[in-house]
Amino acid sequence: MTGMNPLLEARDVIVEFPVKGWRRPPFRALKGVSLTIDPGETLGLVGESGSGKTTLGRAILGLAPVTGGDIRFAGRTVSGLGKRERRALSKDIQVVFQDPYTSLNPAMTVGDILTEPLLVAGTSRADAERRVRGLLDEVHLPADTAHRLPREFSGGQRQRLAIARALSRDPKLIVCDEPVSALDLSTQARVLDLFIEIQERTGVAYLFVTHDLSVVRHISHRVAVMYRGEIVEDGDAGVVTSAPAHPYTQRLLLAAPVPDPARQAQRRAERHRFLAEQAV
Repeated sequence: MTGMNPLLEARDVIVEFPVKGWRRPPFRALKGVSLTIDPGETLGLVGESGSGKTTLGRAILGLAPVTGGDIRFAGRTVSGLGKRERRALSKDIQVVFQDPYTSLNPAMTVGDILTEPLLVAGTSRADAERRVRGLLDEVHLPADTAHRLPREFSGGQRQRLAIARALSRDPKLIVCDEPVSALDLSTQARVLDLFIEIQERTGVAYLFVTHDLSVVRHISHRVAVMYRGEIVEDGDAGVVTSAPAHPYTQRLLLAAPVPDPARQAQRRAERHRFLAEQAV
């Protein structure tokens, strides 16, 4: 993925939020974060709750205020765009949220949910309906899905619908905000494989936000690790998720569950020993 211009580039991004109280300084959620994503690449962004990883994803989507630094997409500065320009950019940058049910309008059929962004963009209804049939096939759902409501589907199927909606306008980048954390392990694996399959077919890039190192190992080309609003380690996914250099990443790795009970007990003991050494 080297030797090309980045699709997305964040340079020293700072995000601050106001804090209640007389003259209290704002809370700095991001403290000068920099990263790049190449076309067709998956960057896994990993960290615990409160690390700032979701805030960075929201800043890229224009949903969090960028106080300092710069976010560029395809060479163009996109931080600070107005609503109209941001809507135009949504063709190229889409999102899949953690909870597929709350992100899908429960009062609309799947067909209406998927055709809406296409109709708003000026696509004819006939072409939009044809595109929806293709999208449902891409995410391995039957054609009659279009006539049903979101509540009629399982969590994994609803996430497939959310992925289909994100794909509807052929984006170049999808921000995936914990998209499998609400799913059981077997469903997680199937949805992750679907993301990989779609990327191989379309060349879309992903920013994959998660707290789980095992998830980013499965799907990512590179991994960036966030801690308290800063990136503390980044590099090849295989290296970062198997032999991390930073103590925080080492702690995350030891906290990740493994299917072997004996290995899990050993890992738990290693984590307790590691934490005790860090506390000294």
